[in-house]
Amino acid sequence: MAATPLELRPLGNTGLKVSCVGFGASPLGKVFGEVSESDAIAAVRQAFSLGINFFDTSPYYGRTLSEKMLGKALKALGVPRNEYIVSTKCGRYSTDGFDFSAEGVTRSIDESLERLQLDYVDILHCHDIEFGSLDQIVNETIPALLKLKEAGKVKFIGITGLPLGIFTYVLDRVPPGTIDVIMSYCHYSINDTTLEDLLPYLKSKGVGVISASPLAMGLLTESDPPDWHPASPEIKAACQAAAAYCKEKGKNISKLALQYSLSNKDISTILVGMKSVKEVNDNVSAAIELATFGKDQETLSEIERILKPVKNQTWPSGIWQS
Repeated sequence: MAATPLELRPLGNTGLKVSCVGFGASPLGKVFGEVSESDAIAAVRQAFSLGINFFDTSPYYGRTLSEKMLGKALKALGVPRNEYIVSTKCGRYSTDGFDFSAEGVTRSIDESLERLQLDYVDILHCHDIEFGSLDQIVNETIPALLKLKEAGKVKFIGITGLPLGIFTYVLDRVPPGTIDVIMSYCHYSINDTTLEDLLPYLKSKGVGVISASPLAMGLLTESDPPDWHPASPEIKAACQAAAAYCKEKGKNISKLALQYSLSNKDISTILVGMKSVKEVNDNVSAAIELATFGKDQETLSEIERILKPVKNQTWPSGIWQS
């Protein structure tokens, strides 16, 4: 199946080369329904065998279950540690909400490493920083993460969140080279490409870019988005109309959405949640098809026309206001 190898892209100035499709392990925490341990292990094994080398998790996903499942699955691969890249997060937890204190994040990484059965993670992200004080992130959290880097528990430091302004706020206030990576979500998909405006700035800072949720947390799929989805009724209706159009034409909107996101080479990796061998195969096939034949421009143009009234509309997240 993987006759064409999955493209590897440089991640900012880290020296890491990540697969253009990244394995989002939140579904392994059963946040989108049941997953057996054997299915989780099979999905990770299949991903690795098809060239996916980047795996992302967080203690927040499934109350630490995602980290435990991913840890077991990576161990089951039985390959040298340097053959895969792991990122986890700190600061957001299912039990006690948010804790960006130096003490909190220092304790958190030790617990994560134990669950992941690893000696270090390649990237440690501050998770959803718009829910905390950005000045605390700059003055307390990131200095604590730098100490973890010195201790060898973490190779690189990242920040994640929804509002794009959080990235410039923090990056403008820390020494160059302090933050290695940012993870943005729902801002580089067919309905919202606002991340694009930030790419030259991030490049100038030498920061690697991970974009998650190319399906906009379930908006760009044939099934309805989850009940908790924060998008407005207008955004939901437009995405449903686009999905219906694709279905009528015998096309899959999720595949087209992934290919759309993958086609921007300034984004190092597109993170997609996966929990089964079939999902892994579908995502890798979509990437290889894109590399071989290019985008389905005709269908994408029509989807963009349908989504134009809601283009770049987002929703509020966190307590941070620009």
